[in-house]
Amino acid sequence: MFVVQLKFSTNKALAGEWMSAHKAWLQKGFDEGVFIASGSLQGQQGGCVLAHGLGRADLDQRLSEDPFVANDVVRAEVIDITVSKTDSRLSELMEPSA
Repeated sequence: MFVVQLKFSTNKALAGEWMSAHKAWLQKGFDEGVFIASGSLQGQQGGCVLAHGLGRADLDQRLSEDPFVANDVVRAEVIDITVSKTDSRLSELMEPSA
């Protein structure tokens, strides 16, 4: 699983211009089952996305297609997590055993 922090960057002022396209990009990720949660970082620092079920190279490609990333509204910081324990409501996030 990946935690992606989308922190505002140089062109933060352009967020309004790209917001509709960014929301469409997010929805596509949800529709394809890759994104499992998203939201805003407190303090108006940007946003966060939880992604699951894909490799790092595929995630990086997907992130490059985000209009916010492509237009330097945000910079993506990716944290790769190997989930080892969850609440039963999140059991599908567990990685398969090797």
